[in-house]
Order: sequence, then structure tokens, then C-alpha cells
Amino acid sequence: MDTDPQIEESGKNVQKPDNGPRPPFGSKGVGWIYWIVLIIILFFPFFSNQMGTAEEIGWTKFEETLLSENAVAKIVVVNKETAEIYLKKEFLDKPEFKDSKNRLFASETGPHYFMTIGSVESFENKLQSAQKSLGQTEKIDVRYENRTNWTTVFSWLFPLILFVIFWVFMLRRMGGGGRGGGSLFNFGKSTARLTEKPGKSSVTFEDIAGLKEAKAEVMEVVDFLKHPEEYTRLGAKIPKGVLLVGPPGTGKTLMAKAVAGEAQVPFFNMSGSEFVEMFVGVGASRVRDLFKRAKEKAPSIIFIDEIDAVGRSRGRLNALQANDERESTLNQLLTELDGFGDNTGVIVLAATNRPDMLDKALLRPGRFDRHIYLELPSQAERMEIFKVHLRPLKLAKDVDVEVLAKLSPGFSGADIANICNEAALIAARKKKKKVEHVDFMTARDRVIGGLERKSKIISPKEKEIVAYHEAGHAVSSWYLEHVDALVKVSIIPRGKSLGAAWYLPEERQIVTKAQFIDQLCASLGGRAAEEVIFNEISSGALDDLEKVTKQAYTMVAYYGLNEKVGPISFYDSTGNNERLLGKPYSEDMAKLIDKEVQNLVTTSYERTKNLLLIHKTELEKLAKLLLKKEVVEKDDLEKLLGKRGEKILSKESRNPIDLNYVRQHISTN
Repeated sequence: MDTDPQIEESGKNVQKPDNGPRPPFGSKGVGWIYWIVLIIILFFPFFSNQMGTAEEIGWTKFEETLLSENAVAKIVVVNKETAEIYLKKEFLDKPEFKDSKNRLFASETGPHYFMTIGSVESFENKLQSAQKSLGQTEKIDVRYENRTNWTTVFSWLFPLILFVIFWVFMLRRMGGGGRGGGSLFNFGKSTARLTEKPGKSSVTFEDIAGLKEAKAEVMEVVDFLKHPEEYTRLGAKIPKGVLLVGPPGTGKTLMAKAVAGEAQVPFFNMSGSEFVEMFVGVGASRVRDLFKRAKEKAPSIIFIDEIDAVGRSRGRLNALQANDERESTLNQLLTELDGFGDNTGVIVLAATNRPDMLDKALLRPGRFDRHIYLELPSQAERMEIFKVHLRPLKLAKDVDVEVLAKLSPGFSGADIANICNEAALIAARKKKKKVEHVDFMTARDRVIGGLERKSKIISPKEKEIVAYHEAGHAVSSWYLEHVDALVKVSIIPRGKSLGAAWYLPEERQIVTKAQFIDQLCASLGGRAAEEVIFNEISSGALDDLEKVTKQAYTMVAYYGLNEKVGPISFYDSTGNNERLLGKPYSEDMAKLIDKEVQNLVTTSYERTKNLLLIHKTELEKLAKLLLKKEVVEKDDLEKLLGKRGEKILSKESRNPIDLNYVRQHISTN
């Protein structure tokens, strides 16, 4: 089984940024000021409005209770709308008037009551008539005042304040990571994290195992900045940019962290996606600010992780977008890297796993002078990587680093780190005191195939079909010369699969036609076994058929391994043909490719069926052993099938139409 996990190696410790985003309302030292201001705004109308402490009454109660008792000292008409009523001091202690005195925030001087009047003339007439009818000769003192109604002002001011606070919050959230961290319009500033003190990053070049050539190139960049005179005295110019390219998990970001830990110069770290925001022009502004800060602290290093987020080829953008934000950001980045202005003393490091997506102007010498390719580690390099990640683990004596490196071909550094961590977790789950070799094997199987699902219930008939299917893969690959070595066969459900055959791939750089064809036959072994044994086929070979079809098209259309199509390749390494709606070849060529692919798959399938007919006895024995043990290791396979390589079919038996040869072998066996 093959695996290509999308994990980026990140080292052992995470460096805390110097200038992280601040809280939306400022730092802890001044945040309480905002709350005090908000409370004052909310309660100011209540404290400033004296009528808020008085009781509202109607004219009837005023006339029958207050006026009839001659308890009113004075009346103040406010803004010709409201009448404030003040009581005489001798009446405040009476039971019927105690409520007005004991109200919250009430004042002894008043007002004690208030009421709304229709108009001043009407109020005066009613007051005079009421006093005359009660026989009161002493007139009540009526005054008139004009006051600012804070309640009315606050009713339209409060929504405006809330609106301003909301936008301050939003703008600080969008621009809080920038320099200064608190300015209202700070979203145009660079959000790069600055590392100035040497050794602040705990990752060093000692933590990077393997990648000797790439590490030497990057270490030279650090040496450029530490000792520039050794290079400039001969007239050489320090490279301006270094691009780290490689599959996910090969250590690009880890390499940059090591540079931050080793370089004794300011180190600016930023992701490509941080340049682009919802506002037009913010990306270009952040690029300018980033290089301005770097030039102020020159010599310095800028690291842009995942640069393809902002450096994507301009030709692939939507043609309808006349002024795309990403394109303007890229143009500004190109100008800063090698524009008319001076950019001495600043080296730009960038990392990506999709170099084909980058703009050609970004990759040219003068901008990124060096392209460092980080490939998947070899066996020796994997051994070094294992030693780095095994340092913090408590290992048992049976753990062999060389065996672990040998059994993990095609694994990246991040995959190896994941396996070591999973092994430690498995050992801890089983209450072990040390991590054993079997824990690493279990972790490897889990990373590649997924978690075992022993509780998944399948019918006995389905289990028998799965057993013969996996036995078909095992037997066919065992007797094919160019197929990778078989390690074990399992019918325990794992991940999405009901069974699996585990291989140990060889580390090849090129693949021959014979190796391709043997791989096709081995992949079709499961479906062929079902037809040979049950004379019926199932849907269980979907994944196998998908892989076989893609591989056959690759052989015919890309690698030129078909005689009728010829040595022609329609592979596009630049990716420009992705924009085309049609295929880069004619309809006649498409028919020929389809026909040759079909013939290739059909021929391989017939060849696999013939092979399984010859070794039908071994197929049945292995299937029965799988039903009994569920997992068959390499030792059991050798006991059952013999040493691999001893019974490789002769050339004449590889002809799928040679049925006489097949019948002869069936009768003799």
C-alpha cells in the first residue's frame, strides 16, 4: 500500500511570536477604561435627569391629594412639557407622602412628583380654577425653565456609539496582528512576527536530520549575513532570495525555524495568506511595510511560508477580474524583491510545495537566485530522522532504528515524527514502561492504513470473499518478478478497507515497462481471484481498478510505453493545459489511447487469471489460513508459498493465451 500523508514537519517546539495580536479593546492594562466609559454612557441620562427620581402622577391625584392638602411648595414647568412638583418640608414625614421621599436616589429638596401637561395656558387655567374651588388664597409659585433633554439626545446617540464600537472591534480584529496592534487603521501594516534575539527559536540545524545538501545551502545564507565581507571582497553579490521547494512534510518550515534559531540577525516570519485581506490595497501595503521594517533592521531575513498563496501565476487568474487583490500584491512583491529601489542586506526565504503554480517573474534570478529542492529522505536519511525524533522517547532494547528506516520507504520527516508519537501513545495506552518495536509497527500500520476496526461486523460470505481477494493479491505478487516484496496480508478492516496486502516498496528513481506491467497484474490479483474461485466478481475491487486505470493511462499517454501510440507524451509539467477545455490531442488519438489502455488492462487481467489458475492450490490454502488467523506474516507466506523468486514463471508462461500451458500445470498440481 502507498501513502502520501499531507503533514508539514514543524519541529519540536513552537516559537511564541513577539508581536502577537492584542485584545480587541486594548491590552489588560487599559481595557478597564473602555468599560468605565461604557457604564458612564449608559447611566449618565439616569443620573442627570432629576425626573428619573420622582413619581409620575395625573391631574386627578394632584388635585385630590396634593392640592387639597395645600402640600405643594412650588411647581417648575420644564420645556413647557413637564411640571415638577415640590412638597413642603412639613408634609414629607406624613405616611401618604413617605413613598416620594424614600424612592431610590430621591432628594429631600425634590422634585417629589412630576406630570405631563398639554400646554402652559391650559395648565395655568386648571391650576387657578382648582385653587379657587378649594378656597385657597395663597397662590402656588410656578416657574418656567428650559433644560437639555438628555434622554432624547441619548436615544439617537447610543446607536451611533454602538456602531462605532462595533467597527473599532472589527478593524482591530483584522489589523490587530500588525505593528502597533491598536491603531484603528492599522490593518495595512505588516503582520510579520519578528525574532531579534539569537537562539530564541529552540530549533537549530542540529535538529535537522538528513537533507545535507539543502542544509548546507541554507547555512551558507546565514553565513552571508554574519560574514558578508568574505564574499563581497571578490566582487560577489549576496543572493537576494532562496526558495525552498519540496513535498509536504519534508522540513521546509523546520529549515526556516532553524535559520531563525541560528542567525544572529532580525528574522521576520510571515505566511503568504496574511498579505491578502478583504480591503483593496491592503496586501500591497503590507508588503511595503514588511520590507520597510526589514531594511530598517538590515541585515535581516524575511521568511514567507506558503508563498503560492500570494505568488500564484498571474496568467491563471480569472480574466474577468480586472484588478485582483492577489495580483496587485504580487506586483508589489516583485517590485520590492528586485525593483528600482535598493534592497541591500535583506534576504528573502520562501517555502512552497507547488512550484508549478508560481509566477515565472517571481522565480527568475535576481529575485529568487537559489532554488533548494527538499526531496523525500532516503533510507540513510530516514535513519537520522528517526534518531532525532526518538531522543525524547523511552525505548526498549528491541527497537532497531535501521529496521524502522528500512520499513518506512517514501515516508517524509513529518510522517516519521507522527509514527514515533503514535508509537509512544500506543505504548502508554497499554501501560508499558518503555516503547517497544511492536508499538512502532502498529503505529506504522495505523498511519498508512488507518485504525483497525475489529468490531466491524461482516457476514461470513463477505469475509470469505475478502480472504480470497487478498490472497489473490498475495499469490500473484509473490510469483511476479518485478513486484515489491510482500510483508503481510490482513483481512482485518482498517480505515475504509476490509483487507490489505502490505508491501515493502523499493526505492526506485525510474520504472521500466516490465515493472509497470507486473504492478498492473498484482493490482488485478484480487478481482481475478474472485472470478477464479467463485466464478463471479464483486464491487470490492473498486480501488484496485481505479489505480490500474490511472496507471495504464499514465503508461500510454505520459511515458510513451505503448508501441502503437509511440514515444509521445502529453504530460504538461507547466500546468498551462489546465486552462484548456479540451484535450491536447485529436479525437483519433483519444480513441487510440482509450483502445490501447483497454487492451493493456485486459491483457494484464488475463495474465493474472492464468497465473492464479496455475497456483490455485496455494491460493486456496492462503485464503483458508487468512480466515483462520486474519493476519498472515512473511514467515507464514514463505512456509506456504516457498521462498520468493524460486517459482517465478518462465517467459513462455507469461503469454495469457497459452491455455495449454495453464491446463498442463493444473493437471500436474
